[in-house]
Amino acid sequence: MQPGAEQSTRARVARLIMENGPVTAAALGTTLGLTPAAVRRHLDHLLQDGMIQTRVARVYGNRGRGRPAKKFAITDVGRSAFEHAYDDLAASALRFLAERAGPDAVAEFARRKISELERRYRPVVASAPLADRVKALAEALSVDGYAASASAGAGLAAGEQLCQHHCPVAHVAAEYPQLCEAETEAFGRLLGTPVQRLATIARGDGVCTTHVTAPSLRDDAARTVPTRTATTDSTATEVGGLSA
Repeated sequence: MQPGAEQSTRARVARLIMENGPVTAAALGTTLGLTPAAVRRHLDHLLQDGMIQTRVARVYGNRGRGRPAKKFAITDVGRSAFEHAYDDLAASALRFLAERAGPDAVAEFARRKISELERRYRPVVASAPLADRVKALAEALSVDGYAASASAGAGLAAGEQLCQHHCPVAHVAAEYPQLCEAETEAFGRLLGTPVQRLATIARGDGVCTTHVTAPSLRDDAARTVPTRTATTDSTATEVGGLSA
């Protein structure tokens, strides 16, 4: 087998392990049509590179003689390798879109992509008590791999902080911050209060941190806004859109 074909098959083995969870060498061989020796060769290379790890298969009931079956699972290193590959493809696609249709098209794509998450999160956040909505959003984000948490704001920054300790699209967002901007706008709509992005992994920070204004402060600010006259309708519409 040529080196290129060898690498391609090894990538197929790793992808199958990632997509199907812990799997035995025999199952891999059957699915990919590989001999036991070929499967073992690819698995050994992946183990050496830290892409996969071994686990002992759980056996229910009486187990016969012999060693328990060994299964192979993807590691964080292996998963990251695939994420970077997807990042490169996504960045290339957005670069092409920007060149052909301009930066506004990238922003529109970002908003449309984030709207899919927003639709899924809205029922979860809306059903939570007002005081627990940031926490509910953090839990929903964590299910999608963002490793999010919620905590009370420090010092004079009344409100809460929503922290995302992992960003699946950080490498792409570093080049196209429109992704972060669309996400921040969605957080504000979901929580029904102004939010401000304080830090992002895409900019080199360790955590994506979003400050969430306390609803009571939002309500106080709304009560102090003077009545708008007809001569300020255009400005009022703009401000209202930003604070919604």
